[in-house]
Amino acid sequence: MNNKLIYLIGGTAVAALVLGVAIGRITQSNPDSHNHAAEESASTDGAADQPTTWICSMHPQIQAPELGDCPICGMDLIPLMNDSGADDGPRTMSMSESSRALADIQTTLVLQDYPEAQVRLIGKLDYDETLEKSLTARFAARIDELFVNFTGIRVKAGEHLAKVYSPELLSAQRELLTAYRANPESSITRAAKEKLRLWDLLPEQIDAIIESGNAKDYFVLKAPIGGVVVRKNVKEGDYVKTGTVLFRIVDLSELWLFLDAYESDLAWLRFGQDVAFSVAAMPGESFHGKIAFIDPEVNRKTRTVPIRVDVPNPDGLLKPGMFVRAVVASRLAEHGKVYAPEFAGQWISPMHPEIIKDGPGECDVCGMDLVPARELGYVDNTAGTAPLIIPTSAVLRTGKRAVVYVEKTDAERPTFEGREIVLGPRAGEYYLVTAGLAAGERVVTHGAFKIDSALQIQAKPSMMNPQGGGATPSHNHGGEIATVDPHAGHVMAARLESSTEQAVQLMEPYLAMQSALASDDLDAAKAQAKAMMATTGHSGALPELLHTMLAADSLDAMRKPHFETLSNALIAAIKANSNAIEGDLYLMNCPMVYGDRGADWLQDNDQLLNPYFGAMMLKCGDLKETISSTETDHSEHE
Repeated sequence: MNNKLIYLIGGTAVAALVLGVAIGRITQSNPDSHNHAAEESASTDGAADQPTTWICSMHPQIQAPELGDCPICGMDLIPLMNDSGADDGPRTMSMSESSRALADIQTTLVLQDYPEAQVRLIGKLDYDETLEKSLTARFAARIDELFVNFTGIRVKAGEHLAKVYSPELLSAQRELLTAYRANPESSITRAAKEKLRLWDLLPEQIDAIIESGNAKDYFVLKAPIGGVVVRKNVKEGDYVKTGTVLFRIVDLSELWLFLDAYESDLAWLRFGQDVAFSVAAMPGESFHGKIAFIDPEVNRKTRTVPIRVDVPNPDGLLKPGMFVRAVVASRLAEHGKVYAPEFAGQWISPMHPEIIKDGPGECDVCGMDLVPARELGYVDNTAGTAPLIIPTSAVLRTGKRAVVYVEKTDAERPTFEGREIVLGPRAGEYYLVTAGLAAGERVVTHGAFKIDSALQIQAKPSMMNPQGGGATPSHNHGGEIATVDPHAGHVMAARLESSTEQAVQLMEPYLAMQSALASDDLDAAKAQAKAMMATTGHSGALPELLHTMLAADSLDAMRKPHFETLSNALIAAIKANSNAIEGDLYLMNCPMVYGDRGADWLQDNDQLLNPYFGAMMLKCGDLKETISSTETDHSEHE
């Protein structure tokens, strides 16, 4: 995604020098210690490791031929080491063993395995629609007595519900008795019995009428199934017409669990898959069900896919309406299929996934033909080799490309080669690799950004500059260095669709986010990003930016450039119609955010608190502009 690309570009200027910083860390105390460290390094690794340029870790555009102070912030300069071998390839970085240790470069093997991921979902329990029964009036009647006079009563099949009087039923009973006395086996007798059966009289009730030989004035309605009476539509004394719904009964021994899954979760979800869940009413207890239905469409409002789970409830502990937190544990095989050896050679009912057999046949519940588990997206351990996987920390992503650094095991010195790879889905802390790597190779899992940054300094092809060379020039003090695109945040902000009305609605959580970042509180800043989604929804460039901010694993990752991008979009929208705001907003600017350019943000007061640096440089910046509800009140403070 573009916003990820911008973040990586925006952070490169500082990160590009981390390797040099790590190598020179032991030399920062005073001029004598710098010289001593350089001499020690030279004695260990040769003259190639001598520092040739001194730089500022905060402002990498500052370069000097000798030790001194940064003219911008006054920090001591640190040495930039030329540690790369002369015979390195265009995408290759080599270093000494001591430099590798200082930079803390760590690698891990590329494995073939089935990674496990947990998909966390939320939802609610509801009735099983197939176990609902409505008791309707099959003939006109008067309700003389209700045995079930409030909802929630649990009844068994055959238990009485109400006593009714019906002239039509009385007439039908007399027809049956007359026909039976004439000929018990005649077609007229059978027709009279069938008529009463279709009026929901139970067989034993019809037999009781024949045995007594008398038509009864009153008739007792009985429950057709066992369950809970969830609706009562009549009262004693009511007259009802044919077709009137009297009661609604639901069997709660089976429930349906409705879950909402994001599109990115669908690779892990399969029909018939086990779902574990918990409810607040019974902490510590885990319940299980099976996925019985995955909606073929995405909900256009929530951008989620409804999932239905069949849940056994023999003890009645679970109740419809309960809020549920569910977890689906899946192991992914090649081509996005779920690895499930327990389904090897099994056949599943497409209507009732709890019906699993060793071979073809029919569903014991509905009679539908069973289908092979493989057709439902499952694979077993005989389906082929396991997929290649690498830790997520090994991957440098630009949005369009994924780059890893592979250790060359046959080199004399620690050597790492950049390589573009094709990623599959993410499974927990691992990515599946579709192309670009082989099992047994070693990839850098800690320090990859340092290696990439060192390649950028040497104008070699890297993650951010795949062609190499052509670095964007910045302030040059004694040399040249690759820097960031000075307009990256503004370009991304132009792509966001934020109306003035929406910007006003987002202003309260935005200002709270600004305060949280200034206080170095990552969790509070993320909470405000989540609050903004209540206004933006989940579809579009702005929600995409908020999702990326929620995924940030550090304050820097959230601040630059994501908070700047959000700020620029809201500033542009507010300025387009400042009359929409109440009171004043203060446009602040810090000139030191990216070294060669500054960044803006909004506050609701003029007491500057820098969200890009927090406590490190809380008061760095100036009031740039006051935005009021009328254009005439705008004042510039450049």
